[in-house]
Amino acid sequence: MDATVQVRDRGVLTLPADLREKYGIRPGDTFHLVDLDGVFVLTPMVPVVPELAREIERARLEAGLSIEELLRNLREQRERYHREHDDDSAAA
Repeated sequence: MDATVQVRDRGVLTLPADLREKYGIRPGDTFHLVDLDGVFVLTPMVPVVPELAREIERARLEAGLSIEELLRNLREQRERYHREHDDDSAAA
């Protein structure tokens, strides 16, 4: 598809409605702009939090941990980390 867009005040570009509909682009979506020597490529930025949450859930299931066990282990790791780093700070 070829489309012509115009740069408006403050650098705003409006994507054609059919492209927004085709790709599910909604107000507030974020894109990464790559400048390939004057050729601009827009790629959608995938939110990291949902992707990270899926990865954590996959790892939790593979390890056979309940959510309670996972949270308990995270708390223990956090406490251990702070103990070790607080000891390092006191020694310095």
